[in-house]
Amino acid sequence: MSYPEVGVGLPVVGLRGPDAVVEIATAADELGFAAVSVFERLLVPAAPDWVNHAGLPRESAYDALETLTYVAARTERVRLHTAVLVPLFQQPVVLARRVATIDQLSGGRMDLGIALGWLPEEFVATGVPARGRVEAFEESVAVLRACWGPDPVEFAGEHYTVPMATLGPKPVEPLTLYGGGVARPAIERAARIANGLTLAHRDWESTCAAISWYHDAGGSGPIILRAGPMKPHPMLQGPAGFTPETILDDLRRAAAEGITRVDWDLNLVGTPIPEQIAALKALAGHLR
Repeated sequence: MSYPEVGVGLPVVGLRGPDAVVEIATAADELGFAAVSVFERLLVPAAPDWVNHAGLPRESAYDALETLTYVAARTERVRLHTAVLVPLFQQPVVLARRVATIDQLSGGRMDLGIALGWLPEEFVATGVPARGRVEAFEESVAVLRACWGPDPVEFAGEHYTVPMATLGPKPVEPLTLYGGGVARPAIERAARIANGLTLAHRDWESTCAAISWYHDAGGSGPIILRAGPMKPHPMLQGPAGFTPETILDDLRRAAAEGITRVDWDLNLVGTPIPEQIAALKALAGHLR
C-alpha cells in the first residue's frame, strides 16, 4: 500500500518546555520520519468582544525559527519546515538571513512554508498596513529569492529596497518555498510564486478543493499537509480525521489525492507527550 512521506508536528503551543520539543523531534529523527514542522502564531487576541471563529489555540506558542534552530542542533536528518510563517511580520532581508543560517547550520535541511496571514490583530501589532498587503507579500518573496541568489544582491521595489551589497549566508542548496493559505486566491498565488503548496487540514472537502485550485492555476510542486485530530469548532465538518486509530486510512487517502507529505500533529488536541511517542512508534512500524 502506498503512503506519502510522513513528518511530525512539534509541540510549540502551550509552552510545554524545550524537553517536550526535543523529545518529539529526536523521536521523529530516530524513527525515520521525513520532517518536523512548526507554525507561527504571534499572538491570540484577548479583547472581551473577540470571537475565536477559527478555533485558535489560546495558549502562547514558541517562535517558529528559534524552535527550528534549537531542533536542528539536536537532530541529524529530518527536514525542518514552517507551516506557515508570515514574511510580512519582519523585513525580508532579515528573514532571508535567519532562514539561510538555519539551513547552513542544519546541513541544508530547511524548507520554508509562507503565507500572507489573516489575523488583523497580528498585522496591527507588527505595523503592517492593510493597503498593499498582497503586493508587499509578493515583493517580500522576490526579496527572499534575491538575497539567496548570487552576490551582489540588489533589489528595488515599491515596498522594499536592497542597495547593491554582498549579503549572506546563502542556503546550502536553493530552498524550496511552499505557499500556504485557505482562500482560492492564496492557493493560486502559491502556484504562481512558490515551489510547492502547504495546507492545514480542516476536512477532506476543503483540502481537495485547495489541491484542485492549485493544479488548475498551474501548480505542479510538492504538496505538504499538516493534519491531526482537532477539537470541534465551527470550521470542522464531520468526524475528526488523522487520529491514531484512523491515521493509516487517512494516509492512504492523502496519497490518492496527490499529497506528497503529511506532517502528523498530535498537539492539536493536547495529546500528552508519552502518548505521542507511542503513536509515532506504532505508525513507524506500519510504514517500514
